[in-house]
Amino acid sequence: MQTIRLIATTQFGLEAIVKRELIALGYEGISVTPGRIEFDATTADIPRVNLWLRCADRVRLKIGAFKAVTFEELFEQTKDLPWEDWITVDGQFTVTGKCVKSELMSVRSSQSIVKKAVVERLKSAYNVDWFDETGEAYTIEVALLQDVATLTIDTSGSGLHKRGYREASGGAPLRETLAAGLVKLSYWFPDRYLLDPLCGSGTILIEAAMIAANIAPGLNRSFASEGWETIGGDAWRLARESARDAEKPFEEPMIYGSDYDEDVIRIAKRNAEMAGVGDYIQFETKPLNEVWVDRQYGIVITNPPYGQRMSDFEALNKLYINFHKMFRKKKGWSIYVITSDRQFPNYFKRARPDRVRKLYNGPIETNYYQYYGERPPREPKKT
Repeated sequence: MQTIRLIATTQFGLEAIVKRELIALGYEGISVTPGRIEFDATTADIPRVNLWLRCADRVRLKIGAFKAVTFEELFEQTKDLPWEDWITVDGQFTVTGKCVKSELMSVRSSQSIVKKAVVERLKSAYNVDWFDETGEAYTIEVALLQDVATLTIDTSGSGLHKRGYREASGGAPLRETLAAGLVKLSYWFPDRYLLDPLCGSGTILIEAAMIAANIAPGLNRSFASEGWETIGGDAWRLARESARDAEKPFEEPMIYGSDYDEDVIRIAKRNAEMAGVGDYIQFETKPLNEVWVDRQYGIVITNPPYGQRMSDFEALNKLYINFHKMFRKKKGWSIYVITSDRQFPNYFKRARPDRVRKLYNGPIETNYYQYYGERPPREPKKT
């Protein structure tokens, strides 16, 4: 089967995680640049990576890349690409674009040029003068970076963070792809206690449970390329069957979440059920100051509701103080906090963060503060 190049796009800061995901899935020829991971694949891999990538934003099919400093160069080299290998004679397609540090600064003009070039190529390939555009949809992107044009087709459709399990929520909810990244950036493993005492709609805990149960994150949604003739329905069916067969029971789950808002906890429980992990997470309605931590070792991964569900400074200040009181003496607990509030480390005074990562929740810049706790003693080997 012919090798193709796929590009997994991602939020800045998660590139290394997505690369590790691809390596674990067995892919090679991987190259990483900010916000994108390119790799070798086959047509049958398009369903597989869309179903399995937890931390990528979407998967794009690379059609070609070339230097272009004039619109004529952009037109001619776009026209030379084999668009007919993917877009059918009745296919309907749109062109999006972006530009960074390039001579061709007009994104709208670049989109128009690419559209015309693709049309001319398809006219010649199919020997037609008119397209009905009643078939499958394709979204082409022309990305101009330092005068290099990269032409891709989006295989995902809606962003991969849309798993299909979460109800609409207000504010700026934590994206599922980022929540999965937070778990993968922590030292949590399924045999360790995991707590989110400010769990909101439960996204972090749900993503953790899906990782532990090896549930493919894209199993409950559809994708833009499902109807593409070049891929075929059998490839999607087989990929989904394989994903379902790969699921494994999660024995003795130790995942707990709490929140002061009863309605939010009700949503979290419903989201967990929709994701297929309702039996793996214990949710309860409880304000932070009433959460009792009676274990010596564990992991906290949480997203305080700064700027989302809490705007009152006094209430926020009290929340931070309570959080510090809970874990200041819990040396066996590793604490991971993502927030856009840079004042958080001034309140959690157990220690300075061992590591701070800059991450983005959509367009929102955040910091992921990581405080490493003492490791639990190893259990003696059974003889």
